[in-house]
Amino acid sequence: MRMHNADETCGIAQAAVVLGDWWNVLVLREIARGKVRFDALAAEIGLSRNVLTERLGRLVAQGVLRRSLYQRRPVRYEYVLTDAGLALLPLLAAMQDWGDRWMLGDGSLTATVAEDSAEHTRVHALPGTRLPADLQLPGTQGADLPVVSPDAAATVLFTYPGTGIDWDERIPGVTGCTLENRLFRDAWPDFQRAGVDVRGISTQLPHEQAEFARAEDIPYPLLSDAHHQLGAALRLPTFRGAGRLRHKRLILIVDAERAVRHALFPIDDIPHAVTQSLRLAVDCARTA
Repeated sequence: MRMHNADETCGIAQAAVVLGDWWNVLVLREIARGKVRFDALAAEIGLSRNVLTERLGRLVAQGVLRRSLYQRRPVRYEYVLTDAGLALLPLLAAMQDWGDRWMLGDGSLTATVAEDSAEHTRVHALPGTRLPADLQLPGTQGADLPVVSPDAAATVLFTYPGTGIDWDERIPGVTGCTLENRLFRDAWPDFQRAGVDVRGISTQLPHEQAEFARAEDIPYPLLSDAHHQLGAALRLPTFRGAGRLRHKRLILIVDAERAVRHALFPIDDIPHAVTQSLRLAVDCARTA
C-alpha cells in the first residue's frame, strides 16, 4: 500500500497497511478461529495457494504472525498470532460488532437478538465447531485456565454482559447477569454429580470478576475475555455498553473433545435456560 509522507506518524494509516487488505483480515479471522495450517486456511477462505502464501508471508514480515514448525518431512508450518496479532483481536471484534449492527442489522443497540438476524444464524451454526486446543483465559483464581475443562465429560460455557453495572435500561436484554450466576451457583452440585464443569465468561477484567465471585460465593471459574480471544475464535455476538464491548448472553454445551454440541441463544428466560443447559450437558456427558 502506497502511503503519503504525512501518514508515517499516523497509527490509523499504519494499521491500515495490515488491515486495509480484505484477504489479510479474513486470514487473521480464520487463524483466530484456530485454522492455523495452510491447507485449512486455503479451504476455509477459498484463496488461491499463491495468493495465500504471499499474504501469510506479508503478515509474518509485519510481525503479526509467526511460523511454528509442526512437521519436518516434508516441512510444514502453523501460523500463530504474535503478541501484536493477539492485540488485533479487539479490533476484529469491534469490526464484527459494527458490521452486525450497522450492515447486517438496523442500527439498534441491543444485548439480545432477533431470530432472523445474522448473529442468530452464526451462533446456531456453531454446533460441530471445535474450540482451539490452546485457548486459555485469565480466571478468578489468578491463573489462566483452559476454556474447556480438560477433566470434565462436558463443559457449559455461558457468556454474559457483566455484573455490578448500572445498566442503561434502554438496552434491551442486558439485565439478569447476577441472577444467571446465582442460578448456576445453586445448580452447581447437580453439574458436579454429572461430571460437567461450568465456566462463566464476560469481557470484564479478572479483578472485577474476582470481586463478584467472592461476594456471591461463586464455585465455578469466571473467565475474562477482555482481549476477545474466545469472542474472535467463535465470532460471538457483542454489543457496546458501559464503555466496553461486551458479550451478549448465550450458553454453549461443549464436549470433552472441545466440540460445541448445543447453542442456546437468545436467552430470554434465564431460569429455563440454566435448567435446559443442565439437561443438555448431562446428556452430552452420558454419551461421551
